[in-house]
Amino acid sequence: MMTALARSTPITLGVITVLVAAFVAAGVGLFKLTVGGAIALYFVVWWTLLFAVLPLRNQPETRPTHVVPGQDPGAPARPRLREKAIWTTLVAGAAFLLALAIFPLTGL
Repeated sequence: MMTALARSTPITLGVITVLVAAFVAAGVGLFKLTVGGAIALYFVVWWTLLFAVLPLRNQPETRPTHVVPGQDPGAPARPRLREKAIWTTLVAGAAFLLALAIFPLTGL
């Protein structure tokens, strides 16, 4: 399923936009945040979690014919950045809603 959602950049951007809009709407509706405050907080959570998700499931390039001069030997063969962007959006949405449930940020 995730591969199908991440098969092209426009589809991935559409999925991310819909998910972000849903999470921000939940923050505004359920926790009484302002739209700007919800977007700002979600952006910070998303950007922070992106760096936690990026190294997951990376395999270095092992085929000598595909390694170019100057390439880092640990560079991933398939970084799957579109899939990781969707996963980051989902994980950040859960963390965002959990943070809102735990901390009283009404009116942010």
